[in-house]
This record gives sequence, C-alpha cells and structure tokens, in this order.
Amino acid sequence: MKNYKKKKVGIVNVDCGSNVTIIEPSNIYNCKLEDDVFIGPFVEIQSGVIVGKRTKIQSHSFLCELLNIGKDCFIGHGVTFINDTFSQGKPAGGDKTKWGSIEISDNVHIGSNATILPVKICSDVVVGAGSVVTKDITTSGKYAGNPAKKL
Repeated sequence: MKNYKKKKVGIVNVDCGSNVTIIEPSNIYNCKLEDDVFIGPFVEIQSGVIVGKRTKIQSHSFLCELLNIGKDCFIGHGVTFINDTFSQGKPAGGDKTKWGSIEISDNVHIGSNATILPVKICSDVVVGAGSVVTKDITTSGKYAGNPAKKL
C-alpha cells in the first residue's frame, strides 16, 4: 500500500445547544448546532456553519462553509450546499475570497437531492426534491426544477 494521510471522521469542536441528536458516522467540525437539532448519519457539516433551533438534517447531506440555516428547517436526504461556483472555470480551492455564502431563513424545507448554490432563501419556502437553486428566493412559496422556479 502506498503512503497516504489518514484523517479521522468524527465530531470535533462543535458548539451544541441542548437536546442535539447526531447519528454517527458523521463528519461535523467547528460549527454551531442550536437547541433540538437533529443530524442524520453520513452528514458533513464544515467549519463556521450555524444550524438553527429545531432544524432536522437527514442522511448524506453536505453543508459547506459560509452557510447559515435558520430555525425550524428541514433538509432532506442527500442535499448539497455549494459555496464554490467555479467562477474562474475551475475550483477555487482554498481561496475563500472566491466562495459565496448561503443564507437559509426560518421554516425552509428542502427536498432530497436538491442542490443549493450561493443564494439567500427567505422564510416559509419549500424546495422540491432534485431542484437546483441558482438565484435568491425572496418570496415565500413552493419552488422546483433546474433551475428552481416558483410553482
């Protein structure tokens, strides 16, 4: 076997509120989980992410840096948040100045396998399964498609 670096998956330096549930295995580090948050298995939550009270995140979801999720939200299975849009025609790598932030307001429900790019989503929104959100959502309602549009 060739040389490789082994990094342990786990829960490291997480600021947890009360009654937080994390199902392992998960890779969660340097983030904040407020009261009554539920995290399913095989979830990655990166540095600086804030997850609001009573939010549920289902299995196999990826929450990148520069993401804030409000309270009473639901993130379905396999949802991916993307902070690097490859604006230079390639990955920005570690150059965080080229990354965008994502703001999810309160009571937002995102269906399984949706992809959320650097956007702001207002409160009381449902994003359909498999949708791709490429632009800010500023009006409450139901959105679906690629790109996601109001139904």
